[in-house]
Amino acid sequence: MAFTDYLENKLLAHTFSNTAYTSPSTVYVALYTVAPTDSTTGTEVTGGAYARQSASFTTSGSATTNAAAIEYPTATANYGTVVAVAVLDAASSGNMLAFASLDANKTIATGDVFRIPSGDLDITLN
Repeated sequence: MAFTDYLENKLLAHTFSNTAYTSPSTVYVALYTVAPTDSTTGTEVTGGAYARQSASFTTSGSATTNAAAIEYPTATANYGTVVAVAVLDAASSGNMLAFASLDANKTIATGDVFRIPSGDLDITLN
């Protein structure tokens, strides 16, 4: 996953300019039908019982990964083709912290459940 400019700026200011940054107490994973980039917000899934899901992460060394499966409600309408995910600091609106395209796009139709297994959402620093 790539960090957003928002998070990069917060971490740089915190580390090198002694500017306080309080990490969010809860982070949420969102699904996208158009992938976000550093300069665009992408297109987040809406409708069909979709809601961002909270996630917990386990950090070791220069990597962090989701500590438990992240499961979305059963779709009550088509989501379309999910191509990316992002981690945000709020259940709605908020600030995007990191984003990545999926290894394989996934079409979510009515009755489907999108699930990210435990340990499959990795964020690394190199």
